[in-house]
Amino acid sequence: MDEFKLFTTLRYDPALLAVPEQGFANLGWNQRPSPFYILDYHRDRMLQAAAHWRWEAAVKLISGEVGLKRLEEYLDATARSFSNAPHRVKVTLGRDGQLAHEAAPITNVPSQNLFPAALPSPLGADAQGDSIDCGEKTAIRGPEWQVLVDTQSTEGSEYTHFKTTERHVYDDARKRVELRPTDMREVLLVNAGNGQVMEASLTTPYFWRDRKWVTPPIPRNFLKCEGSGGNNGTSRRWALERYGLSSLQIAFLLTAC
Repeated sequence: MDEFKLFTTLRYDPALLAVPEQGFANLGWNQRPSPFYILDYHRDRMLQAAAHWRWEAAVKLISGEVGLKRLEEYLDATARSFSNAPHRVKVTLGRDGQLAHEAAPITNVPSQNLFPAALPSPLGADAQGDSIDCGEKTAIRGPEWQVLVDTQSTEGSEYTHFKTTERHVYDDARKRVELRPTDMREVLLVNAGNGQVMEASLTTPYFWRDRKWVTPPIPRNFLKCEGSGGNNGTSRRWALERYGLSSLQIAFLLTAC
């Protein structure tokens, strides 16, 4: 295997600068304000992965408040060429502590879909169940995608728990169901060891069960014998920390070692 890198993909959007004035709660990093969506969570995911693989230079680069500021300054410099348009920014971090990035324009997203006070039921307004309607702060349903299940199972590993450039299992899953980059379709990966849904190839899955939204269980620290084997993503962390177990519950019990 060629030397892999850690990466995270985040949203740059000047519209985020106005979010603190719009009455949203629990903004965290974006209360500052900042044009980078939950940048601290993206830093945390890379730092945790770097610590797992004992990449000392990488850990040193982004550790603590100084490291977070260093990452923010790097991104500020890259954003000067974005012409105030929202961009998707993929940041990579190597073993040697070197940062790099790729960026591309993306579409606008309503603020309530980035910081939802509630997630609407998929059953419609007449069957909200335990999903609370918070008016204009409730997430807006987007276009429907076709969701497929992979035809083969996938072995959970460090490379599915952490986000790295070693992504052949995701590429293979997409090839098996013939997904193209522009398709409004997604594929769910299934853990070979315990049969649980791990995650999707590009997104974080949530399921409506017993009148609640649920998401596959993923331990904070990598343990092969626990959880679904999927990625401990940033938006997933944000949702679990904001909603708690009362409205966004873990989908399955952790598998025993």
